[in-house]
Amino acid sequence: MPRTNKKPRTKAEVTEATTGALLAVARELFARKGYAGTSTDEVVRRARVTRGALYYHYRDKKDLFRAVYEDIEQQVAEEVADRAFKKTDAWEQLQEGCRAFLDACMEPAYQKIALQDAPSVLGWPTWREIDAKYGLGLLQGGLVLAMEAGAIEDQPAEPLAHVILASLCEAGLVIAHADNARAARKEMEPTLMRLLEGLRPPTGRR
Repeated sequence: MPRTNKKPRTKAEVTEATTGALLAVARELFARKGYAGTSTDEVVRRARVTRGALYYHYRDKKDLFRAVYEDIEQQVAEEVADRAFKKTDAWEQLQEGCRAFLDACMEPAYQKIALQDAPSVLGWPTWREIDAKYGLGLLQGGLVLAMEAGAIEDQPAEPLAHVILASLCEAGLVIAHADNARAARKEMEPTLMRLLEGLRPPTGRR
């Protein structure tokens, strides 16, 4: 038989492969079937891992769902930052970041997992905590940059970030639960842009 130079996988590599498979399959099922319609039996079968492997890494289905939710929130935060920082102007970065988030709210997987199921499955306090974990710092940083550039009036950035994040979350919930998500997203953008416009110094308002 021919020799192989393939090295056995390390424990860390096995863990990464297992959790990666579980998260990928669970995300697809949670997005398509929802939390209630997804069984752990189907997750482990499609991920080709044992039930023991699932419960070694996650306490239960709810814990797996939380991991999927955190993963999708991190991905959206990275996408928002990527789009925002393609702009060179701090004011335009702030606007583009909000638009990018509204666009993310149009994605069926984000709608179902993050905006429809997560609040009820995890509870509002945990949902808001995770949402803030990935979005608050990014938004606060954008506000600080806008203040330093003179694009918005100088004020405490953290409370302002909380208020705007809450507005973005509410806009996302409206989109996710609307009969016509596209129409709802179209309505939300000018409303949020007017909210941001109110932060401009008097001479900078248009």
